[in-house]
Amino acid sequence: MKLKTFTASDVSGKKVLMRVDFNVPFKNGKVTDDSRIRAHWSTLKKLVDAGAKIALVSHFGRPKGKVDPAFSLSQIVPDIEKAYGLKVVFVDDCVGEKVAKAVDALKPGEIVVLENSRYHPEEQKCDPDFSKAMAAPFDVFVMDAFSASHRADCSTSGVIQFVKNSFAGDLLGREGEMLGAVSENPAKPYVLILGGAKVSDKIAIVGNLLDKATTILIGGGMAYTFLKAQGKEIGKSLCDTERLDFAKDTLKKAEEMGVKILLPVDSVVASGMDATDVETVSSDAMPADKMGLDIGSKTVELFTKALEGAKSVLWNGPMGVFEDEKFAEGTKKLAEAVAEMTQKHGAVTVIGGGDTASAVRQFKVADKVSHVSTGGGASLEYCEGKKLPGMEPFRI
Repeated sequence: MKLKTFTASDVSGKKVLMRVDFNVPFKNGKVTDDSRIRAHWSTLKKLVDAGAKIALVSHFGRPKGKVDPAFSLSQIVPDIEKAYGLKVVFVDDCVGEKVAKAVDALKPGEIVVLENSRYHPEEQKCDPDFSKAMAAPFDVFVMDAFSASHRADCSTSGVIQFVKNSFAGDLLGREGEMLGAVSENPAKPYVLILGGAKVSDKIAIVGNLLDKATTILIGGGMAYTFLKAQGKEIGKSLCDTERLDFAKDTLKKAEEMGVKILLPVDSVVASGMDATDVETVSSDAMPADKMGLDIGSKTVELFTKALEGAKSVLWNGPMGVFEDEKFAEGTKKLAEAVAEMTQKHGAVTVIGGGDTASAVRQFKVADKVSHVSTGGGASLEYCEGKKLPGMEPFRI
């Protein structure tokens, strides 16, 4: 998907409201991962260089429509300044006279950070009056928060109708380009990798991409529902019993369409997450008292081989409980294989945000794939074929 973006002349000297995503991990008074902040630098630098007067608006946590100091964006201002190497001014609201005065006082290229948009209950209701008030001080709106683009909030889509000009930022444009490349008209052979815990989370993505995929690799907790649908013993492994019929139907449809679906042939199992009785067993020999917590070495080999020759790869969902070293090897090896397909063979490889993005960062390959999405839920909905309210208005 190509989106409408801005040039320097569109924003030079203008008052610009830029929607960012500063909803970063925050623990014990510190930002533990500033990658979402840094992801906006390309767009922000263009605005600064063009001499725009810039206000950054974001949500942070879940204050539930009330002022709560625990969710104040003032806490992360030092991290914003460090990430961008710039001084910013903080305003303790996102609408009203305070905002208008602060923006008017800016010199070209200067920045204010507005307070948490979700302090106001109207924000998530996309209230038109609140959208109008938020837009009032500004000439231009730039939407760059892909990870919030699936939400029809005032700050993501509502303000668009109340400013003269609106554009997609670089990050939003990059997400549209890369996710479009692996979900709208992907070059084949096309390998879709699905993992994570729940089948229900992936139903729509399977429905949308089944006719586009060459091969689908299914791992993680969701794989055991498919194995159960094949009549295999899965022990204490996760199973979405309400989705067994979906799993059976998907396996049947794929076979009829000539799409390969590969499931784990072995698993790393244990009697529980904290148990020490870890072993690798065949998918045909799952102990009744154990659960699958990672794909086994033979499955890694099977999945890696299935990636050979792929021109497009979309990966959404880890292969196991990768946060625990005992159950991380499957996700790690697959991440390395996807990176190799990118680096050595030129495949277009996209990581669909969320836990999968965390995994490729953990295993030091995030910079070796084509694109790591900044939005878990947003990337999932995009690949399901849904129209995202914070992205669709910019479609060219």
